[in-house]
Amino acid sequence: MKPFQFLGVIAGFMLCSALAGAQVTSSRPVRVLVPAPPGGPSDTAIRLILPRLSEGLQQALIVDNRGGANGVAGTDIASKATPDGYTLAVGNSGTHAINASLYRKLPYDPVRDFTPIVQMVTSGMVLVANPKVGAASLTEFIALARRQPGKINVGIAGATGELSGDALWAQVQTRMNNVRYKGSAPTELAILGGEVDVALLTPLAVRSHLQAGKLKAYGITSGQRSPVLPEVPTIGEQGVQGYDFQIWHGVFAPRGVPDNVINAVNREAVRALSAPEVRARFATLGFVVIANSPQEFAAVVKSEVEKFRKVIQESGIELL
Repeated sequence: MKPFQFLGVIAGFMLCSALAGAQVTSSRPVRVLVPAPPGGPSDTAIRLILPRLSEGLQQALIVDNRGGANGVAGTDIASKATPDGYTLAVGNSGTHAINASLYRKLPYDPVRDFTPIVQMVTSGMVLVANPKVGAASLTEFIALARRQPGKINVGIAGATGELSGDALWAQVQTRMNNVRYKGSAPTELAILGGEVDVALLTPLAVRSHLQAGKLKAYGITSGQRSPVLPEVPTIGEQGVQGYDFQIWHGVFAPRGVPDNVINAVNREAVRALSAPEVRARFATLGFVVIANSPQEFAAVVKSEVEKFRKVIQESGIELL
């Protein structure tokens, strides 16, 4: 048996814990709760590393998709799971940063109720415009928006995009008119059809439209350029100092799972994320691999909670 083997770690912990009488068998799989339907970014990210993670831990892992309510439903289930190592969760910038301030009564605390294990990947969004918008660059667009505050329509695909946009408009001292849609696909249709002027969408969602000349890009919201759109500069590069908003995805455990289990999962997840073919696949999807430590990820979560709390308070967005 390998040192720190996952099942051995859990079994050893449970023998000396208050979970007396619990049974550990090699046939019992670990449930990985994903608070979104199949096919979304969080679901894609965990499924790309799941075979290697399972092999490294010598333990079966199964994905349990629980979508709905901006990820609140599935994340709440994970927060209340028994901390015996048999439940993990995938979280993102929405479930574990934005929701902390967006909801008046969130049923879980993203910092108190979870132990971060590893931040898997991150991705910026692209500020894109319909060709009819009379601005060829970010600088020209900002000048245009300042001349007509509140008149330019912004397509909103989700909370991360809306708050990232609000933070940008506040920093450059102008106002926009947010138009909310139910997800990325209808937002794409809206901007392609000229229903809205600009939108914040993922690099993969807009790449083909940019190549076909159906949209134009003003910049990437992240601190680094996108691997699928390396020619598009970041917004920070273009003079908006310190601007950096990203959508990230990571693995968490319910608070109370012992450190040796956390470290074992982190070690194998980092190993899976570091495989060249896995990194290459993530790059083709527009993701940047992070693969940090539990301590580093915990610092990211706390920082992101505070960053989005400030944006929500300053934007005056209606709480849910």
